[in-house]
Amino acid sequence: MIVSPSILITDDDPVFRDTVCGVLEPDGFHTLVASCGEEACEIIQSEEVHVALLDMHMPRLTGLETLRLVKQFKALLPVILMSARLDEAIRAEAQRAEAFAVLSKPVSRFDLTSSVQQALHCAYGWG
Repeated sequence: MIVSPSILITDDDPVFRDTVCGVLEPDGFHTLVASCGEEACEIIQSEEVHVALLDMHMPRLTGLETLRLVKQFKALLPVILMSARLDEAIRAEAQRAEAFAVLSKPVSRFDLTSSVQQALHCAYGWG
């Protein structure tokens, strides 16, 4: 029995990662953090992750590139892409790459928690 779902927060901004952890942990989520796409892929392959949050604009691998890699080895993992510079091209690419949702940064507490809850419900029937 899973006591608390694990949420991976991937962003190259440590302040943003800490803020998201501070939003999700009081709601009972176990948070994991990664500072880049490569680290996110390693964590997803070695830990139990139920939802992955990926920043779009990171050095080396973008969130979109990371999303495509993740889908190769964890096709059913819900991935939420976040971007401060969101446009229709990114939304369209994210949809083609099977992102669960795309959120604009700064993201509200409500949008963040409801997207995570919806992903858990759709993927695992939780909530």
